[in-house]
Amino acid sequence: MTSSPRVGVLSLQGDVREHVRVLTVLGADVSLIRRPGELASIDGLVLPGGESSVIDKLARAFGMQQPVRAAIAGGMPVYGTCAGMILLADDITDGIAGQETFGGLDVTVRRNAFGSQVDSFETDLDVPALGAPPVHAAFIRAPLVEAVGEGVDVLASLDDGRVVAVQQGGLLATAFHPEVTGEHRFHALFLDLVRGR
Repeated sequence: MTSSPRVGVLSLQGDVREHVRVLTVLGADVSLIRRPGELASIDGLVLPGGESSVIDKLARAFGMQQPVRAAIAGGMPVYGTCAGMILLADDITDGIAGQETFGGLDVTVRRNAFGSQVDSFETDLDVPALGAPPVHAAFIRAPLVEAVGEGVDVLASLDDGRVVAVQQGGLLATAFHPEVTGEHRFHALFLDLVRGR
């Protein structure tokens, strides 16, 4: 792919602008995605942080749930941060009644695993796939990966071993928000997945 990678940010709720800014800086051709027909114009999709249950409800209300599931099943690279990680997970714990996900990522994720907004924190993570220096990560009402399937690579864990970043083929997910700390390497990795598709 010699042209700029064509990526979309699901723009139903959440920190959409922050992802658009990072992806644009990295040279992507970025679109805001709100309707099913817009998925045909992109080669990769970002699911932003926000409130996973709200994004789920809005995705169903806007007719986006099944088209996004189909895009994932068809091999479209997708990167989910925080709520986006929850939306990519095949299974969630502590979801609200009736909460659903897009799925595709063979993990079990716990919502709000670290507590409420006041329990948010920042830390440095070693991410061997990205090399040095460590990733400065912001956890804001963050989820946690409680179980991973056989085809899932763990990219980063906290010091106590709890998993906070994973990859399965073209699907990438972080429990934290690189887009708000000036960390661009996860987005660059995602764009490499898009180019390599």
